Amino acid sequence: MNPLVLLVGTGHKDYRRYLLEEISPRYRIHLVSPAAPTWEVPYLAGSTRVADLSDVDALAVAAKDAGDVAGVLCWDEAFVLPVARLADALGLPGPGETAVAACRDKHLTRTALAAAGVAQPESVLVASVEEALATAERIGYPVVLKPRALAASLGVVRVDTPEELAANFAFARDTTVPGAPAYDVSVLVERYADGPEISVDAVVHRGEVTPMVLARKELGYPPYFEELGHLVGASDPLLRDPAVLTVLRQTHDALGFTDGVTHTELRLTAAGPVVIEVNARLGGDLIPYIGGRASGVAPGLAAAAACCGIAPEVSTTRALVAGVRFLYAEQDDTVIATIGFADEPLPEAVDRTVLVAGPGTVASPPPKGTTMGRLGYVTAVAPTAGEVTAALDAAAGALRVTT
Repeated sequence: MNPLVLLVGTGHKDYRRYLLEEISPRYRIHLVSPAAPTWEVPYLAGSTRVADLSDVDALAVAAKDAGDVAGVLCWDEAFVLPVARLADALGLPGPGETAVAACRDKHLTRTALAAAGVAQPESVLVASVEEALATAERIGYPVVLKPRALAASLGVVRVDTPEELAANFAFARDTTVPGAPAYDVSVLVERYADGPEISVDAVVHRGEVTPMVLARKELGYPPYFEELGHLVGASDPLLRDPAVLTVLRQTHDALGFTDGVTHTELRLTAAGPVVIEVNARLGGDLIPYIGGRASGVAPGLAAAAACCGIAPEVSTTRALVAGVRFLYAEQDDTVIATIGFADEPLPEAVDRTVLVAGPGTVASPPPKGTTMGRLGYVTAVAPTAGEVTAALDAAAGALRVTT
């Protein structure tokens, strides 16, 4: 009988269904979520409703009811820490509460990496505008203001002058999402790391770190760091780059992360790769999906194996390039009347055209809209990056919106 995995939360079907498609043929999935399953039903062996997914005791009761659970899995940033506590309480494989807490709290991440001498931007936790201004003057502009415990670049902003810092401090301090930890001192001031940004989704088994997907980010809406899209190449030379692999291994060693999956973001500076942040989960934004489309690797299956203490299979079966592009409203508080893709031929490389907004949706571009302001996304797969980019341009250009 296939091992039983307790999955805590799923997320939006258009962003996460592919993971259940990968996992369910090899593992039985018991879903724990606040609502009864809908689109998830075909992939499940069972389910339990728990109103508060941060309640470890309630999660433990759900695990007992599920049966002989071999591992617990979560890819929702808000709940990775209680799920780590659950795995510890049940004596199941996992990274452990300490390692996940060190990823969840970006100040703890910086502290652990600094102690181990891992390459990263200088970072200082500050309690006020005055402390932030003094820190930025010492570090030197530009600097980045960053919330202590968010993800998806929420609340992150580059500032080039004291005036910009003072005007944006509240944005970094007050941006939050449901389930985010609250801290009395919550803003990091960091030296700006100049260079292209990449992310690496890796699976870790008994301390061995195996990269699965390396994505090159397309950022926009400066001075914010909104992720407009990602490009993944199965044969990207950075997957074999000694400097990138060394920093990745050093980072996991410093955090004590021995079993599970991670999403590590790096900047490729003139002095070499530096760590921007580490998430104790699979990446979002369809990154594992386009990674699988490019290389044949199944990140969801690797994540399920890791949470059960099983050596993951990470095998490349093709050498393509894949990408995703996110679509946004042009103006704040746009009220959508109609939305759809034009009925016109698109390049063969176009893989998916997906709408997440509909008539009546009120949408805004970043910084007001951020990830929740997206209208939809398009993906493409082809032998070359140029073909993928051209296909994404064509598919994005086919979006039609009336307001």
